[in-house]
Amino acid sequence: MNRRALILINQIPTAEFVETESGYQIKYLDDYSGPSVSLALPLQKDEYVFSNFPPFFDGLLPEGIMLEALLKKFKIDADDYFGQLLILGNDLVGAVTVREISK
Repeated sequence: MNRRALILINQIPTAEFVETESGYQIKYLDDYSGPSVSLALPLQKDEYVFSNFPPFFDGLLPEGIMLEALLKKFKIDADDYFGQLLILGNDLVGAVTVREISK
């Protein structure tokens, strides 16, 4: 089952983030023309494919005691990075937020 999320910058819809069978995909929305999600994801390319969780988003996830508390509270696996991002998506550091797209 592929989970999907909307990436927003300053509450403006920016890109779709999809967990696929083989990894992850980030695709900028066709009508988006603002700043890129990160320096590693410039707008010059509208779609990015990763076999592992994208480093920019990995850097937004908690570590140590904060991670342990999150895993325990929401009963999710430590390797479920996409799930962690969906839970924390409205409370990330900086201008980027992530919201789950319902099926």
